[in-house]
Amino acid sequence: MKIISSVHVLSVFLSRLSKKDTLGFVPTMGALHQGHVSLVKKSLHQNSLSLCSIFVNPTQFNNKSDLKNYPNRLEEDIKLLKEIGCDILFTPSIKEIYPDGLPKKEYDFGRLDKVMEGANRPGHFNGVAMVVSRLFEIIQPQRAYFGKKDIQQLAIIRCLAAQKFKNIEIVPCCTLREKDGLAMSSRNLLLGKRYRAAAPRIYQRLLSVQKRSKNNSVSELRVWMKDVFEKDRDLVLEYFEIADAKSLNKSNNWSDSPIHVACLAVHAGTTRLIDNILLEIN
Repeated sequence: MKIISSVHVLSVFLSRLSKKDTLGFVPTMGALHQGHVSLVKKSLHQNSLSLCSIFVNPTQFNNKSDLKNYPNRLEEDIKLLKEIGCDILFTPSIKEIYPDGLPKKEYDFGRLDKVMEGANRPGHFNGVAMVVSRLFEIIQPQRAYFGKKDIQQLAIIRCLAAQKFKNIEIVPCCTLREKDGLAMSSRNLLLGKRYRAAAPRIYQRLLSVQKRSKNNSVSELRVWMKDVFEKDRDLVLEYFEIADAKSLNKSNNWSDSPIHVACLAVHAGTTRLIDNILLEIN
């Protein structure tokens, strides 16, 4: 595996690729887990070359302590990527990605970035768009891989690609879970024993929502989820929403869409976790 930290060196390397080569790209912030591995493996299967980036992007953190505490395991990440056969690892510094300082560009995603994560983390998706745009411009892959656990981020990236990068195929990848149902996330490394034991209840409750959607209204499920978390001594609900699976517009009735998605953000101690589940109403 070739490890490159310089934009210039990477650009020179990529310029030498054959026109027949296809390049798959998996952007990450490190602390890699099997969810990331599944993205890289999918890229390896679909492309001549696969590139993974590790860059903790400061523009998408509206909480400075969250940025400071984000897990860093570069040595372990390198070992893991070598083991699965990743071709290139890009590990740029902040100065390499933002040579002129942190940009202040504003993106227009309509209502996509105004709800759920966008409403609770102002500026987050604008920061995501900044770094993804920069990485796409540098790497110019044929395909880029994103997990469905961050379903709103996936929608934002698809919108960004439709606006600026029509030649890049955005490939969605299924959420991977631990044996107890907890969605794999780099942030899980920050969970202490107490909160790691409590965290699987997040997915259990989403499964209950999926089951209850057959006999309960959208508003009833919102009330039910709020009540369940209010009784939980370990997990604090930040938001729970049911929305159209494509537009992410808030659902009022099941008849609003054939497929809905239930999304939530939860605080387990000082660690913030997100998850979602699809609701197909027959």
